[in-house]
Amino acid sequence: TADGAIFQIIQAAVDLGIAKAAIDETVDFVRTKSRAWIDSGVDHAWQDPYTIQAIGDLRLRANAAEAVLEKAGLAVDRAVADPNEKTVAEAQIAVAESKILTTEIAINATNRLFELAGTRSTLAEHNLDRHWRNART
Repeated sequence: TADGAIFQIIQAAVDLGIAKAAIDETVDFVRTKSRAWIDSGVDHAWQDPYTIQAIGDLRLRANAAEAVLEKAGLAVDRAVADPNEKTVAEAQIAVAESKILTTEIAINATNRLFELAGTRSTLAEHNLDRHWRNART
């Protein structure tokens, strides 16, 4: 049956959601609360080319993971509609590929949040560490 693939694709989707939320909060924090690095040569953190590149890379990887997740979802749909050895195996493989990417971006995005947003982002009042915990539990 496709049950294993169904259970795993749910987790992959959760991981992608964690990653996207962490990226969105990183962008918001950098725009509204972060200070530019002293040697960056810019007035605002959101102007730093390193920060722009890093956030762009995170978004790119999240979008790629989302595309692979969508492909896996179609494979699961086929396995549910016509459960046989071939369709179930294809779904399991597609979901495993998706799980690798979604787990990777969730971990990476939650780590980079603190790196890009700066020291203030670790303050309990912002509760941004919830993304880090969610990606790991």
